[in-house]
Amino acid sequence: MEKIVSKKTYLEEIKPELVKRGKTVALCHGVFDLIHPGHIIHLQQAKGMADILVVSITASRYVRKGPGRPYFDDEMRMKVLAALSCVDYVMLSEGYTVDDIIECVEPDIYVKGEEYAKAEDDITGKITEEKELVEKHGGRISFTTGAVFSSTRLINTAMSGLSNEVRQYMEDFKARHTMDEIRTYADKISGLKVLVIGDVIIDKYTYCNVQGMMSKDMGYSARLSHSEEYFGGAVAIARHLSTFSENVTLMSIIGDEEDIRLHLFDELGDNIQLKLMYSSVFPTIVKHRYLTRNEKREEYKKIFAINNIPEKVSFEEGLYRNYKERLEEKITDYDVVFLCDFGHGLIDREIIDIVEQKAKFLALNCQTNSTNKGLNIITKYSRADVFTLDQQELKLAFPEYAMDEEQGLKELSGHLRGNGWLTRGSRGAYGIDGNEIQNCPAFTLNVKDTIGAGDSFFAVAGIFVAVGAPVEIGTFAGNIGGALGANIVGNKEAIQKVNVLKYASTLMNV
Repeated sequence: MEKIVSKKTYLEEIKPELVKRGKTVALCHGVFDLIHPGHIIHLQQAKGMADILVVSITASRYVRKGPGRPYFDDEMRMKVLAALSCVDYVMLSEGYTVDDIIECVEPDIYVKGEEYAKAEDDITGKITEEKELVEKHGGRISFTTGAVFSSTRLINTAMSGLSNEVRQYMEDFKARHTMDEIRTYADKISGLKVLVIGDVIIDKYTYCNVQGMMSKDMGYSARLSHSEEYFGGAVAIARHLSTFSENVTLMSIIGDEEDIRLHLFDELGDNIQLKLMYSSVFPTIVKHRYLTRNEKREEYKKIFAINNIPEKVSFEEGLYRNYKERLEEKITDYDVVFLCDFGHGLIDREIIDIVEQKAKFLALNCQTNSTNKGLNIITKYSRADVFTLDQQELKLAFPEYAMDEEQGLKELSGHLRGNGWLTRGSRGAYGIDGNEIQNCPAFTLNVKDTIGAGDSFFAVAGIFVAVGAPVEIGTFAGNIGGALGANIVGNKEAIQKVNVLKYASTLMNV
């Protein structure tokens, strides 16, 4: 009997026969990345509850335990489960939830481990919905008992799922903080009123297959594959934040392009309050990047970039005045302000003064890029409760400390009168709390595209500290955000709260 079956085969061939024979069916679902004694006991107990045991696994692309997981691919995980005598059928679930399998199998009993018996302990928040769906189809949920093992811990420690540096960091971090503490802060964030200020940027990605150098010029010759557009800039940060808080507002000025305005409201209007003004002289910024993919892995290299930013940056005087007046009037309504200064003209001295004087809690990111290098330095600000910047931006702000990043970070912290973070790429991040420097390693070296990693770090680290978490937890959460962001092409998707918590749980399991 072939144990590994598709949903179609089960639905059309196996299920009718089981119903005809009056067989009861139990369903177990999970990642099942590394089978251990806890899994065996769980599956054997589940088999004892019904005539037939169906086990489904989450397809690799929907596993949310962080980059590099699952350790084993779909085929291997299904083969191992099929080798167990207590398992009758194995299926692949194509989604973040198990809904597709429940709808197909309609189990008499849906079996979970005892760690899911308390719905409030489920990070995904899906166990209640799964129970309701099972009951809708005439089944019930049941929980197994026995020792709870962890394949995540085994992979993290015994199979080099995490580097020695990360494992040592996590052992030290766990001595001071718990997963319950992190979840408590994450839950508090949902009640924050958050304002995001900054440029709306359209990131256009055109994918190419590089054929080589042009025969008569110094340039690449490439074959066009396809193009995609994502919302970047302040929009990307607002999207990340909106998965944590139910009340996020974006205030910005964009061009008067109707298609972009409609796209913004269609895609974001349900989750973010858009307070936009429209300029007829300054277009919505579009940054167009041409990329090629690594032939051996999903990693992208940028080969060329262009943008439509005008050489002379200016908005209509009346429009810009109205924007500032609205900002000054509304800013005190918010618990935290995320100021995203990309140096493209939206943020002038007057706006800086309004934000510094009136924001209840200010999270600051002042970026250097090819259009403003050396002109958009974070030291033009004199106040931030928290801030983020990268190594190049710190060197520009304090060139005398170019070789001593820790001292440069201390100088900046004193200048801004706040705490913050220096992101260091593959070397992780420094956090500063008072005069203490904390070093957190990078949680993954597997990356697809680093373009959105800094924004996701800023959003996640900043929002945790804004709700009262210590800087160290902000550093930890921010590095998770950065790792997740580095595995998303551009700003195609937002960093999800549930993914941050799942990855945090993975890292805490060492």
